[in-house]
Amino acid sequence: MNEIGSYEQWNEIIEKEPQLLLFVKTDHCSVCEGLYPQVKALDDQFPFPFYQVNAARVPEIAGQLSLFTAPVVLLYHYGKEMARFARFVQMDQLTRRMQELVERGKEDA
Repeated sequence: MNEIGSYEQWNEIIEKEPQLLLFVKTDHCSVCEGLYPQVKALDDQFPFPFYQVNAARVPEIAGQLSLFTAPVVLLYHYGKEMARFARFVQMDQLTRRMQELVERGKEDA
C-alpha cells in the first residue's frame, strides 16, 4: 500500500488514477491496526492501486473528505467516491463493492 504524505499528493493521485482504494487511519487506533492487514491482503486480488494515509499526520485530508472517525476505507472511480466504509468494516461488503468497481472499470474500457 502506498502512503500519502500530503493533501497535495492526494490531489495528484486522485486526478491521475481511474480507480483506487484509500485506507485512512490515525495514531493509537487499535481498530485501524486490526483492519489494515485485512485490507492490505486484498491488494493482490484487485487491479487498482491501494493507498493509505494517516489523518493525524495529514489533517487536511480528513477535513476535505469529511472524515470524522477512523479507520475509513474509500473506493474511488474517476475521482468520484463510490463507497465509504467507516470504523467497523464488514470485509465481505468491502470485497463485494471492490468487485463492483472492477466491473465498472471494465464497462468503461
